[in-house]
Amino acid sequence: MPYVMVHIPKPPAASPVPRAVPTSADVARLAGVSRATVSYVLNNTSAVRISEPTRRRVHEAAKELGYVPHAAARSLRAGHSRMVLMPAPAIAMGPLHGQFINELQWALSRLDYTVVQYGTAGLRGDEAARAWAELRPVAVLVPDAELGPEGVSVLKRAGARAVVTFGPERVEGAHALLMDHDAVGHCAGRHLYARGRRRIGVVVPEEAGLERYSRPRLEGVRQALHGTDARVTAVPLAYTEQSAAELAARWPESGIDAVFAYNDEYAMLLMRALQDMGVRVPEDTAVLGADDLMLGRLLRPRLSTIHIALPSGRELAELVDRVVQDPGAEPETHRVLGASVVQRESS
Repeated sequence: MPYVMVHIPKPPAASPVPRAVPTSADVARLAGVSRATVSYVLNNTSAVRISEPTRRRVHEAAKELGYVPHAAARSLRAGHSRMVLMPAPAIAMGPLHGQFINELQWALSRLDYTVVQYGTAGLRGDEAARAWAELRPVAVLVPDAELGPEGVSVLKRAGARAVVTFGPERVEGAHALLMDHDAVGHCAGRHLYARGRRRIGVVVPEEAGLERYSRPRLEGVRQALHGTDARVTAVPLAYTEQSAAELAARWPESGIDAVFAYNDEYAMLLMRALQDMGVRVPEDTAVLGADDLMLGRLLRPRLSTIHIALPSGRELAELVDRVVQDPGAEPETHRVLGASVVQRESS
């Protein structure tokens, strides 16, 4: 009788049984308290007095079990979330903006809000607002976005109690922090003119998205020098060494004797290229930046700059909290972005 070899495969190993997600009831059992007490402790409810030993037991039990409160369930109970949404900027904003955002996030966390940065992935304006609304934030902070009144309405209908924009113009229905970039350029123009400069260049970055800041700064310089004997020239510059080197090679024929370089980073880039071409700073060309970054103080010559006073993160966090508590209040408008010259050696 012929024999046939048959290979019987081993059965696949059983998948491990997933561990059950710990609940507040599990925490309550381990801590020996009620579920209401767990809720009061983990949600930092101040209306109910809980002894410190009980609080410790609840926190230790939650840590041992790996339990964290369910944000969505907490939002349903409260009627709103504690999420503050900020669209992630589509362009590099620089160290000054990063410092402001860090301070704002810290201040909001102290008020028991969670800040979430949202990548819009190409969405803009009211279309972006609909995407933000899906997350049901209690507040939305929109830096220089093209948000219209319809977008503000969409966010409020979805439960956002506070919509705050910070940019050059206010949006109907939203609280506004108005950023006056013209004032930065005006300050720069007055300073360079007072230093005896009459052929003044203003760097206009070629990077997409920066025109919303560079155009007002250029216009501010022009306004400051209107009616004087000074000439203002827009100077396009990409943020690359090659672009700066090419511009520096043409510099002597331009006749420019001073340049407001948009910000400190562009100023440092251009100043290095000018010096490599033998252009003396400030003897041949004065250079002025903006933002007052630490690196500018380490250059030789030290970089003159415009110090920009952004609103404090604490003040903005307090505005958000105030509006969340009183969402029906009339929208507030605050003018911010003070500008002052810090004169050093480059001008």
